Amino acid sequence: MWIAFLAVYFFWGTTYLAIRIALESFPPFAMVSLRFLLSGSILLIAAMAVRARLPRGRELVQTGLNGILILGLGNSCLTIAELWIPSGLAALIITTSPLWMVGLDALLPGGDRLRRAALAGILVGGVGSVVLVAPEARAATVSGGREWAAFLLLQLANFAWSLGSIRQRRMPAGSHPIVNGAVQQLAAGLAAAPLALFEGGRPVHWDLKGTGAILYLVFFGSIVGYSAYIYAMDKLPVALVSTYTYINPIVALFLGWLVYREPFGGWQAAGMLVIFLGVALVKRFSTAPTAAEVD
Repeated sequence: MWIAFLAVYFFWGTTYLAIRIALESFPPFAMVSLRFLLSGSILLIAAMAVRARLPRGRELVQTGLNGILILGLGNSCLTIAELWIPSGLAALIITTSPLWMVGLDALLPGGDRLRRAALAGILVGGVGSVVLVAPEARAATVSGGREWAAFLLLQLANFAWSLGSIRQRRMPAGSHPIVNGAVQQLAAGLAAAPLALFEGGRPVHWDLKGTGAILYLVFFGSIVGYSAYIYAMDKLPVALVSTYTYINPIVALFLGWLVYREPFGGWQAAGMLVIFLGVALVKRFSTAPTAAEVD
């Protein structure tokens, strides 16, 4: 269980860099579709080989729709955003996902009531996000000033990820979570495929570097990372596993600096600390599901 826990800490932090590398060879929707078609198919074949129960009927449809929200829309927004901003900065902005999770859970029927301290944490995290992205957006030094567009796109990713995760959490448990995850991944890959077919302007380059990045995302990001997360969630306290939301951005920032020399200065550090404070407040004073239940 501790190996699984450490795998979640490390591998999910490396996926931000792998996405950026893959984008050098694949357009965004082609990359998303190929990644999840492969990982979803491999997991479902394995599930059928061991005769695991597969979702059926309405359960299958709802699980697939949740996968389109969580992975199709959520991961596509992240992938497009990484065309405009450094991968480490994208990882830091995604750290605000627990704030969306708790807020949406409180707004949807049957959710936990939002406590004042948790609401304060959401506001603190929002301030941290502005501190994080505002200097580069004002200076317009990265990608022609698209920082605010990337920031908004990543908030849409957090919204879709959180909404789909809450919907999945409230569904009656019929199949094993890993099997549900396989259905979600395959549904996301199928949903992105038509967009990939009509994606113009950037042809696919089947080079070793880009293909290797895709395969890394398939096996270590989707299959190994997700399975390790499910196992760790079953064996360890949720609060402990949820600390990956603090570690993944640090891994992503280091790798982004190491490979691409992505900048990280005082403003980014200040924004990161404020976001972490907001997330810590939300996790401390809320009983709602957290982001540790969505990746």
